Amino acid sequence: MKALILAAGLGERMRPLTNTTPKPLLPVAGKPLVEWHLEKLAACGVTEVVVNTSWLADRFEPALGNGSRWGMRLHYAFEGATPLETGGALLNALPLLGDAPFIAVNGDIWTDFDFARLPREPEGDAHLVLVDNPSHNSRGDFSLDADHRVQSPPALTFAGIGVYRATLLDGWREVIGDAPGVDATPPRFKLAPLLRAAMARARVSGEHHRGRWTDVGTPQRLEQLDLELRSGA
Repeated sequence: MKALILAAGLGERMRPLTNTTPKPLLPVAGKPLVEWHLEKLAACGVTEVVVNTSWLADRFEPALGNGSRWGMRLHYAFEGATPLETGGALLNALPLLGDAPFIAVNGDIWTDFDFARLPREPEGDAHLVLVDNPSHNSRGDFSLDADHRVQSPPALTFAGIGVYRATLLDGWREVIGDAPGVDATPPRFKLAPLLRAAMARARVSGEHHRGRWTDVGTPQRLEQLDLELRSGA
């Protein structure tokens, strides 16, 4: 199975830390955030990982190499000076990811979620991991029904972890419409509208992770996470 780590963000809320280091390479408890993901992916049998890059893209390969230390192969998908958003990132990475379902995970989160729990073959076009709402996203993103289908009304927060089929991107232009960035080369667009369209067709399954999860979006959250992990909290 292959995976995509979304690492192309500009890290604007993390300045000044991200003036010289991309957010996924910021250390927490002694190693970069992205390394926590690579270890988990390797442990569940992922053999190839695509890392999409934009801001400070030249810092990734010297830090991570070719993936051999985790027993996998790393590919770097440079998106240019302007990140392609989540939907554009998936579309741009598809030639490297292939036709089989793949894992995608945000490079700026930390979690104790076991990636081995993810389905290798989602029933629909996507399978999402949801978590309890943090204080900075108190309204939530999606909800989960009794049949483990993800729906649009907000109740839980999307964890930034999912399994996707390439078919989720079929007809993406019709769903996205004329949003800014769709005519760029490569196109730039968000994934959320495609997910909501698939949810309306009951094509998105999900699960509720009740363990630890942090969206490392500010220097304060990074510092708190580092303290907790170092103390064994």
